[in-house]
Amino acid sequence: MSDEIRARIRAMMPAARDELAELVAIRSVADPRQFPPEECAKAAEWVRGRFAELGFADARLQRTPDGSDAVVGSRPATNADADTPTVLLYAHYDVQPPLDESAWRSPPFVLTDVEGRWAGRGAADCKGNILMHLLALRALQDQIPVHLKLVVEGSEEQGTGGLERFVEENPDVLAADVILVCDTGNAAVGRPAATVSLRGFANVVIRVEALASEIHSGMFGGPAPDGLAALVAALASLRDDAGSTTIDDLNHDATWGGEPYDPGQFRADAGVLDGVHLLGNGTVADELWSRPALTVLGIDCPPVVGSSASIVPRAAARLNLRVPPGVIAQDAHDALVSHIRDHVPWGVRVSVETEAVGEPFLATTDGLAYRAFADAMRSAYGVEMTMLGQGGSIPLCNVFADTYPNAEIILMGVEEPLALIHAPNESVDPSEIENLAVAEAIFLHSFAKGA
Repeated sequence: MSDEIRARIRAMMPAARDELAELVAIRSVADPRQFPPEECAKAAEWVRGRFAELGFADARLQRTPDGSDAVVGSRPATNADADTPTVLLYAHYDVQPPLDESAWRSPPFVLTDVEGRWAGRGAADCKGNILMHLLALRALQDQIPVHLKLVVEGSEEQGTGGLERFVEENPDVLAADVILVCDTGNAAVGRPAATVSLRGFANVVIRVEALASEIHSGMFGGPAPDGLAALVAALASLRDDAGSTTIDDLNHDATWGGEPYDPGQFRADAGVLDGVHLLGNGTVADELWSRPALTVLGIDCPPVVGSSASIVPRAAARLNLRVPPGVIAQDAHDALVSHIRDHVPWGVRVSVETEAVGEPFLATTDGLAYRAFADAMRSAYGVEMTMLGQGGSIPLCNVFADTYPNAEIILMGVEEPLALIHAPNESVDPSEIENLAVAEAIFLHSFAKGA
């Protein structure tokens, strides 16, 4: 059966490229300040129509509490019985803004062949996964032995929580035995992986104030406290000499037990400049997936151009703390806030504003669905599926886990390091769409027999 599925999907790939080009051309950035909301509406209707053609007769646009539309639908199994399991397919049609369009080698909303890859905003994250679902279902030719549910949301990249709240308020709509969250990816092209670990996060803005106003650095510099220097000192206290994040009362020496991440490969994937050291005293995987990581996202202070010989009275910084599984995100947030308050020097006034807190996620890997999916990945790729962590956060996974505690949640997708998701020149390797579609089709065909 796997050879038949492979042949069918391979034959459909040229048409799939045309479809992906249609979808990428829709500028579905879920921020009306940047792109018209009609673009998201157009993408949602495109998705709804394609899945309606595949037996999701009730496919519809479901308004969620943040005002975005999710595509929701269901499809009954072929020849179902009382024990037939239900599988939920997830993806999202909204995309990140293109950022600096001059940094793109090709127009961001025109799918372009670039060195064997298909480039365009959303080609990998996450429109490539939508095409992967379509190919997998088409390959089964109406012989799908599991019940299917579908949700393709429209505001994942904005993080406004529309689908999360919809699930909490309407738990029956998306209830399933297995949830395939297609918004992550493989270790590299051709190296299949399931993401089993997601870091949580805490975003805060800290503000320090030392003086009533700017004062002349020549007349007062020395004894007068410098607000910007106080902020810099506090930020410096968040890392040790090796670059490890070291927040008081927050563990920072956990280790990763899954797939390692080669340091040389990481340097290439991250674009680390020659001679610049990688951070931390653990392995790359330890630091990336099992330990807290503090990033300074931005600083408010005078710019170099236009600055004067004045002592800066006040400054602010926006911080992002990534929280590994095993740590409660709110506890990590509280530790960060306490650390900042304790390490701002000279009695300088400090205030902290919390923007958002999200919990980490850890998937179970000992269930029937996980084993069946690993077998399907091996059949599709010819090598064993590995386990990865992901530094990013997907709050929806925690909502799924809380709402459907008996469901197996499997995270995978067509994204991999070369995809450059969220950055200029995002692209997808078409072989990833093909191979993952083969794996998903094999899984859907085989899982009902072993469930």
